[in-house]
Amino acid sequence: MKTTRPKPTGPDGPTAAARAAALLLAAGSVIGAHAQAPGTQRTETLVLAGHRLVAEVADTDAARLRGLMYRMRLAPDHGMLFVFDQPAAYCMWMRNTRLPLSVAFLDARGTVINVEVMQPQTDDRHCARRPASYALEMTQGWFSAHGIRDGAVLSGMSGVRNSSPQIPN
Repeated sequence: MKTTRPKPTGPDGPTAAARAAALLLAAGSVIGAHAQAPGTQRTETLVLAGHRLVAEVADTDAARLRGLMYRMRLAPDHGMLFVFDQPAAYCMWMRNTRLPLSVAFLDARGTVINVEVMQPQTDDRHCARRPASYALEMTQGWFSAHGIRDGAVLSGMSGVRNSSPQIPN
């Protein structure tokens, strides 16, 4: 059986297609080496208005970008705490997120600013009503089932990195 090889672009150089394939393979190796499997991020045990929860900490750009995308389920009382570098009126969406979620936006003290209900697989924007330092995503209905409202306080965040200025108590 005769095989044909692509003609090189120079005396020993690969074709554009071969160079592109090698680049994609190398990029995939780098991305794969740095990707983290869902559920393997650092977690913190937190308490919101007396209710214990476990949150994966998303405190890097990559972790915040991925969020809870592609997850099929969350364990009871588990969620994700997004830690922002600076307070701002952040917005969340549900692109590639299969789980129905709710999000609570929190200020630098951990006080709930507002809670929003989000539908899966949408690009609808759900925003903090004023500058937030954190966002806590939980299974849809978790906040209402636990009586969490604006003004509730999240505690146990001493191990969570946030470079925004902390408001003195």
